[in-house]
Amino acid sequence: MQNNHFSIVLCPHEDICEMSMITASLWVRRGAAAAFPAKYEVNEKELARISRLAKLQLEDAKDDLSEAQNAHPERDSGRDSSDDEEVEEEDVKMTTSNADADNDLKEYDLDTYDDEQIPQEGQVLDMFGSLAYHQSNADDPYITMQGDDEEDEEREDLQVLPTDNMVVAAKVEDEVAHLEVYVYEDEADNLYVHHDYPLPAIPLCVEWLDLPVGKGKPDASSSGNYVAVGTLDPDIELWDLDMIDSMYPNAILGQGSLGEDSSKADPDIEHKKKKKRKKSKKVNDNYHVDAVLSLAANRLNRKLLASASADKTVKLWDLTTQQCAKSFSYHTDKVCSIAWHPEEATVLLSGSYDRTVVAADLSLMEAVIGRWGVESDVETVTWDPHDPNYFYVTTENGMIHYHDKRTAPFSPENTKPVWTLQAHSASVSAFDINPVIPGFLATGSTDKEVKLWNVQPNGPSMVVSRNLGVGKVFTTRFAPDKEVAFRLAVAGSKGAMQIWDTSTNPAVRNAFAGRVGPTRLADEGKERVVGMDEDSSDDEDEGGVEPGGDAVQVDDGWESMDEV
Repeated sequence: MQNNHFSIVLCPHEDICEMSMITASLWVRRGAAAAFPAKYEVNEKELARISRLAKLQLEDAKDDLSEAQNAHPERDSGRDSSDDEEVEEEDVKMTTSNADADNDLKEYDLDTYDDEQIPQEGQVLDMFGSLAYHQSNADDPYITMQGDDEEDEEREDLQVLPTDNMVVAAKVEDEVAHLEVYVYEDEADNLYVHHDYPLPAIPLCVEWLDLPVGKGKPDASSSGNYVAVGTLDPDIELWDLDMIDSMYPNAILGQGSLGEDSSKADPDIEHKKKKKRKKSKKVNDNYHVDAVLSLAANRLNRKLLASASADKTVKLWDLTTQQCAKSFSYHTDKVCSIAWHPEEATVLLSGSYDRTVVAADLSLMEAVIGRWGVESDVETVTWDPHDPNYFYVTTENGMIHYHDKRTAPFSPENTKPVWTLQAHSASVSAFDINPVIPGFLATGSTDKEVKLWNVQPNGPSMVVSRNLGVGKVFTTRFAPDKEVAFRLAVAGSKGAMQIWDTSTNPAVRNAFAGRVGPTRLADEGKERVVGMDEDSSDDEDEGGVEPGGDAVQVDDGWESMDEV
């Protein structure tokens, strides 16, 4: 489950285009990525697909331009006939000038310049005496250095080792949206950008998929390394993380979808369908019509992906057909967060701006099986992976609610949580539960603080609080592998990705070292953060990490339970 719920959804044109920010992130477990990512190649089938995508995008751009011009006809009304006459005179002058230039160049016969005879293999070039021509450098006896060394070096640079983790970040930088794919080398304390992908709009959520998409129907044994991306546009894009230099997604879920096998579809028919759909902004059962705020892949039924949208609906997608299988409308406001139950494949949890949380069994006609109320807009909902009878809810008021799904209230007004916690002074915009270490929570807030929590039977207690210099915190994600269970990826409004080794904090070691099996714990010493910080203007009092991907020892700005 990955989502983001913050002000840019409602006010996308305020100040976000003037900054660099990371809105969402995820880890890719070790061994899931290809050792040597493939380079994007355009064959006939792929060329047909991207040509159709480009054509649809171009037509959409023309339609948008036409609508904008029709909305402001007064801009063209100021032109009079004298302006048209001046334009015609300029055209005549340009035509005459071009004709004169063509006459001057005739003597050089530039039209047949490229039609000269190409020398044959081994033929001696007359103008250079004994100089011979070879089609391949490999055939030239005087060239001893071939290009294989460069190719091997490039291949080595792209290699992803079995001990490496990928970290995917949804980023906006200078009005450009893209996905950055990092490689994190834990032993070397190194984090670097491996490759990236362009996005059509501001990204709001990302979700990892282990099922190949856009390559026909996969079988039960098929595996892949893909990411689904939700943006301010209503379409969901699916990208292959093992393919570099891609310019277009492998598949699109929504209005822009080309279907299961786009190469066999009729472009004209698809274009008509696209234009027809584009005119309608009405909520429907086939695709979203507003921003996609959250995505959740079903780990028990890999072909299913759920999405939540500002159009107030939750949709269920079949990844094998790339079509919407079902649509649900049991919220009265924007649905900002969803999460599949870890053990019950048909149960989905959702949170909304309507200040309710719903547990729904999507296999039933009456899907809603429980509805809980909270005091303010929901930020995130998450099942407890260590005890799936319980779930967490974070809110705009900085609260965390812990609920038992077995005790659903008669009405949302009668909700009684197991416990509540005022975690931050501002909204809890980022939240994650450590998948390896029970009771280990991380929260991030627009108050710029990252806090770690220890949940015990008698309730939660704060372990440490830290300002990592990422600005407003939009994403906090624990690493999925046991070997790096204490690593936490943190990013936010400054566009910097930081990997915090939480085990370097004495309070964290004291609280959690006994709850996890053999894993790498940091040696006694100062706290360690590995980062890619591209904003050199970070204030020193915010604990910024120096750029370059090196581990930085920091000991200021901490609030730890060992020190309080």
